[in-house]
Amino acid sequence: MRKLVFTIFSISILFSCSNLRQESHNNTIPQLKFINTIEIPFNQGFKSTKIGGLSGIDYDKKKNLYYIICDERSQENLSRFYTAKINMTGDQLKAIDFQETHTLKNQHGKTFGNWLTTPDTSVDPEDIRYNPKSNTLIWSSEGARVITAAKTVLQNPSINFMDLNGNFTDKVVLPVNLEMQKDQRGPRNNGTLEGITFDKKYKNIYTALEEPLFNDGNPSTISTGGLIRFYKFNSTTRRNTAQYGYKLEPIAREPNPKGTFGVNGVAAIQYYKKNQFLVLERSYSTGTQACTIKLFLCDFKKATNVKNYDSLLNQTVELASKKLVLNMEDLGIFTDNIEGLTFGPKLANGNRSLIFISDNNFSATQKTQILLFEFVE
Repeated sequence: MRKLVFTIFSISILFSCSNLRQESHNNTIPQLKFINTIEIPFNQGFKSTKIGGLSGIDYDKKKNLYYIICDERSQENLSRFYTAKINMTGDQLKAIDFQETHTLKNQHGKTFGNWLTTPDTSVDPEDIRYNPKSNTLIWSSEGARVITAAKTVLQNPSINFMDLNGNFTDKVVLPVNLEMQKDQRGPRNNGTLEGITFDKKYKNIYTALEEPLFNDGNPSTISTGGLIRFYKFNSTTRRNTAQYGYKLEPIAREPNPKGTFGVNGVAAIQYYKKNQFLVLERSYSTGTQACTIKLFLCDFKKATNVKNYDSLLNQTVELASKKLVLNMEDLGIFTDNIEGLTFGPKLANGNRSLIFISDNNFSATQKTQILLFEFVE
């Protein structure tokens, strides 16, 4: 989740990776045709919770059911996910009907603590995926890295396995470079595992950093994009088997006032086909209400496995290729803090649907949007 109001840091414009190569492969690029969008009213209630902060979504086609995770850090309601039905009539979004809510549990069977009062026991949920082979779920947390004179919180990101009721069953084994550090190495605060996805046969889990590791260089600036890593985990062994480099886009708009907060990072990923993923980059700058949302087709076929590279700077490696599928600014509609995507049901013409959802950060000035597209291959 991008905490638009509370996250402030300075961004250096220095970035050196002159020996990195990024090539574009001759892949067929799918097209997205915008159909329509609906909004969930601010603070709509459901079973003693306020609906908001919706940062990840996945679809179970057999049950025609959606799993939607909320990035609530138990500050008002407990950390949780929802199940929902999305009413589509005539290939149009009509309404969303929430079915149930489940609190997330830790490995001790307890609910997670309040970030404000007991940060070490809290969690920062970001994405969720359903595995129909095991009838279970996985979800990611960004963790936290807060180092101030008043407190130090070093909470590792995580990918967790759970049953359909939110009960913890297992988690992946993190590589060392995903562990939070006091010094400027490893992950940045609020810049880790935003997106997760299974491959077609559910044998592997993929995730991506939102922003670069400290040792892989600076975050994106107005003039250049940062360098992040994608991670591949074996679903059975829970071990990291590969890492790949990926070049972000620059920040889309100059912050206003100049020099204030701006960011661009990966907010969600979706498996497409062998070696290929849909990658959602989201850029936000102070002074602009809307976010710039771009969707790319990313290909890892020729990408170097950089699992054993301590840093990607000044290395000769092959990055994952990327091609722009859609810049939502071209649609002429308002797009808020979109953080989740999933393939939905097939449309009447046989094409797949693609659904996006936005995280309103529990703010009255932001929107919880659901957007529907036709996915044309």
